[in-house]
Amino acid sequence: AGFVSEPGEAGDGQARFRTALPRWAEIVRMKYTLLRGTLTGVVVGIVPGAGATVSAFVAYGLESQYGKNRKQLGTGAPEGIVVAKSAATASVGGALVPLLAMGIPGSGATAIILAAFLLHGIQPGPQVFVSSTDLVYTVFAAVFLSIIGMCVLGYFAIKPLCKVLDAPEAIVSAFVVVFCFVGAFAARNSLSDLYVISAFGLVGYLFERFRFPIAPLVLGTILGPLAETNFMTLMVSFDNDWTILFRRPISGAVMVLALVALFWPIVRAALRRIRAAKAPPGIARTQI
Repeated sequence: AGFVSEPGEAGDGQARFRTALPRWAEIVRMKYTLLRGTLTGVVVGIVPGAGATVSAFVAYGLESQYGKNRKQLGTGAPEGIVVAKSAATASVGGALVPLLAMGIPGSGATAIILAAFLLHGIQPGPQVFVSSTDLVYTVFAAVFLSIIGMCVLGYFAIKPLCKVLDAPEAIVSAFVVVFCFVGAFAARNSLSDLYVISAFGLVGYLFERFRFPIAPLVLGTILGPLAETNFMTLMVSFDNDWTILFRRPISGAVMVLALVALFWPIVRAALRRIRAAKAPPGIARTQI
């Protein structure tokens, strides 16, 4: 659901908005963006502990690198909204995979679901598909119903919620800062967390000021401790043999995709410069 601007009444000087669902042509136009976001959300959601926030950042980063309209991201382009929200939504289904298959929560929400299972004497794992098949299908049905309910709620609630934009930016920003500090302090009741959030707020401002991407910083902060812990566990389990990351099919495929995503922008920029140098004067070359 979204807003469609309409001319205001005569003399009021304000625009009127109405809630409208996207047209089929708009969905088809962004089918690749939607597909990238969905696949990214499912894959990242399967990773234990990642969750919707990480999925949204990763999908947004991929769209900024490979999207057709990547230069317009950050200016309100619909591709940025579609890819982030589709990834966040798809990560919910992905997070259920390790929960039901191995008993490992894939996100904070699935950790709560795991606690509910244990309270009712249900241990998620491979046997749950055999002993409690009806429960598994009930979970699947609940996910589908929740998505439908989310769409209905969003359709009717988006208009009053966006009234927040009518408030002065200074007041809204003040409330955001206060809630950030309250949330940081409530996590561990530690004043040091307030110093950390202040430092990272300054770093974020400098990144925005000098046009550095903020998403890698956020992802590194979230995934850094998780990656370090799992890497140490891996090294202990396989006698410090780091090549195991490339010799196992799943981890090898993930590592190859990560290397391609890391080096392809560099290769693409180099090829673009080479083609621009070889192009005769006055002839424009299309981007790779």
